Amino acid sequence: MIQIENVSLSYREVPILSDITLSLGKGGITALVGPNGAGKSTLLSLIARLQPLQTGRILVDSLPVNSTASRILARRLAILRQGGAIASRLTVRQLVGFGRFPHHQGRPCAGDIAAVEAALEQFELQALAERFIDTLSGGQRQRAMVAMTFCQGTDYLLLDEPLNNLDMFHARQLMRSLRTIADERQRTAIIVLHDINQAATYADRIVAMRDGRVIADGTPATVLTEDNLEAVFGYRMQIRQIDGTPLVLQHL
Repeated sequence: MIQIENVSLSYREVPILSDITLSLGKGGITALVGPNGAGKSTLLSLIARLQPLQTGRILVDSLPVNSTASRILARRLAILRQGGAIASRLTVRQLVGFGRFPHHQGRPCAGDIAAVEAALEQFELQALAERFIDTLSGGQRQRAMVAMTFCQGTDYLLLDEPLNNLDMFHARQLMRSLRTIADERQRTAIIVLHDINQAATYADRIVAMRDGRVIADGTPATVLTEDNLEAVFGYRMQIRQIDGTPLVLQHL
């Protein structure tokens, strides 16, 4: 479980997060949604200790993130950040293999090699495995980055806008893969999403944020209401139900 307790963060006296308290249990997919500047990416970065806590505390399986050794934390959670720089002369296989470094510390064994192959297969990257990163499209590169994060073999995957640069087909395929990973491997995915209908379709839980605060938290059916969406995004949206799943007509 990831426990977030009374977490606040300010930058030059401007509040970014305000008194966030959440418990994120193991298993399933949690989607963080909200407008730009809501604090979603900042919250992920605090969980992954990419920036220091100012107030409150965050525990991953009872381990405080601010004091746990990096090598231990890296075996508990993996994060995909937005727009991370990648060395252009790496192949896809080499990039995905970097996900195993917390385990082998530079000395990969047969199990690490097998994990890389499994990640390439899981995200349908076998045909691209020997391609250099700088020869890929933005969407292909994004899929390789997600595969590297998955290959780290952690219980928790923190994915910051993983659908960036993906076309409709590959966005659906990625969300389906994450759903399979959550269901069959009992992995936990916490995902920042801007596509509200991808969240509605694939997430077990939606945490809706605005201005650094949690506005709504629950199942897609309970969070995706006209009142909640207006409170989060600032305008009223029509909602339809398809086989019990809410479909948000945000473009109307």
